[in-house]
Amino acid sequence: MSRKQKTIVKQQSGPRRKLSLVRLSLALIVLVGLVAGGWFGWQRWQAYRSDASSRPWFAGYVDVTATPTFAFEQIGATTKKDTVLSFIVSSPTNGCMPTWGGAYNLDQASASLDLDRRIARLRQQGGSVAVSFGGLSNSELAVKCTDAASLLGAYRSVVDRYDISMIDLDLEGPGLTDTNAGARRAVAIASLQAERRAQGKDFAVWVTLPVTPQGLSEDGTNAVSQLLSKGVDIAGVNVMTMDYGQSLDGKTMLAASEGALTQTHRQLGILYDRAKTKLSDRALWFKIGATPMIGQNDELDEVFTLDDAKAFNSFARSHGVGRMSMWSINRDVTCGSNYIDVRHVSNSCSGVKQDGKSFALILGEGLNGSLSLTAGNVTQEEESAQADETDDPAKSPYQIWSADGAYLEGTKVVWHHAVYKAKWWTQGDLPDSPVLQSWQTPWELVGPVLPGEKPVQQATLPKGTYPEWSGDASYDTGGRVLFKGVPYQAKWWNKGQSPAAASSNADGSPWVPLTQAQIDAIKSKK
Repeated sequence: MSRKQKTIVKQQSGPRRKLSLVRLSLALIVLVGLVAGGWFGWQRWQAYRSDASSRPWFAGYVDVTATPTFAFEQIGATTKKDTVLSFIVSSPTNGCMPTWGGAYNLDQASASLDLDRRIARLRQQGGSVAVSFGGLSNSELAVKCTDAASLLGAYRSVVDRYDISMIDLDLEGPGLTDTNAGARRAVAIASLQAERRAQGKDFAVWVTLPVTPQGLSEDGTNAVSQLLSKGVDIAGVNVMTMDYGQSLDGKTMLAASEGALTQTHRQLGILYDRAKTKLSDRALWFKIGATPMIGQNDELDEVFTLDDAKAFNSFARSHGVGRMSMWSINRDVTCGSNYIDVRHVSNSCSGVKQDGKSFALILGEGLNGSLSLTAGNVTQEEESAQADETDDPAKSPYQIWSADGAYLEGTKVVWHHAVYKAKWWTQGDLPDSPVLQSWQTPWELVGPVLPGEKPVQQATLPKGTYPEWSGDASYDTGGRVLFKGVPYQAKWWNKGQSPAAASSNADGSPWVPLTQAQIDAIKSKK
């Protein structure tokens, strides 16, 4: 023993003082107070953690290997401290070796980029990091690493190295379309998640996918389904609301992005139903994430503005979206005067004038959760209460859908308290049929029936604009009549066939109602 230890033993072996009844009582009171304080303190911490785990959060992506190097550790001093570091991919020479962007293995990233130290610095300031695997360039690990044990080891080595509680699977290109790679990935991630949770560690898995205003592609829904089928507890599906291309089809970036989230929410509900897990509408929205590309997108005509960011944040908050990200924090600044063509996408500026404003602050407004505090969430069934789906014609703006009705393109109907619009002629197709892809249904969801709505009156024209329909008269192709004030046009010669049948048998009726545009044009000439 050391000299100090001997002294302590000697002191302990000397005479002991007796505790009086008063001193004993005081000691017990103090002890009970400490225990109670600790218990209630623990309860407060658990309550805080529970509350924080249900808060939506913001974390922008950082391109770790982009030049110039972005000092992501500095965001620890801001109000938006969390980030998603990207991208871990296979080494060009070894498919089972994880690298940052194919350029640095984990040790090289520490030495050349000081990555480990910078992550530690961000955490010192209260920030959290997730790591994203995949991306559009290079190969996601499961594509090139075909050995199951080595693939699991590769994922594990990244998670252990950076001690992260959340990963992001950014599936694009072959990482999305290669179903064999998807199967390997699902098994490996399920095993890794089970390992971490068995060790008492939080481990959340987000899936990031391309999207159109019509929702996820078939490859996207297949990727989610593969993960669910192997037992992966998916924290959420994060959609890249960017680079829409032809699918934009005249929509604004904001409208397209809102539509993409709405359709993904619908698809996710179907995917969980098929996986035998019932989730409420609210729980499904919390499993939705959104990642716009700020400013100039890769598509020349697509620009996501600061105003778009503000409105998109409002949409996300009102619907209870669980996550907001952006591509990328590296780009959250106005381009310098020496950057000539801002329409050419830069890795270090947005391509739009920001006037000192930050996309991160605008998109993250009111999203005060933390990615690390949501990482412990475990998906549990949360089925919505059965609602009365009976539609009341007196409270519906449009006609109630009927299986016997035939509906022309553009016709609006009400079904289960929602308004749908026909994309093409349809009969017998349920507006809310659970199809994953939008092209599989002739109906487009417009939105809910709003409180206080009344039936929309069909457009009419003044008496005398056209002759009143008569069952005794015959009508040539193109002839126009008024029927209860509503104008109709004959598709072919007919006699004795009432325009009333046009709404229930549009294909067989010789009559078609004039559109609102046609009626407005007629009125403008009067």
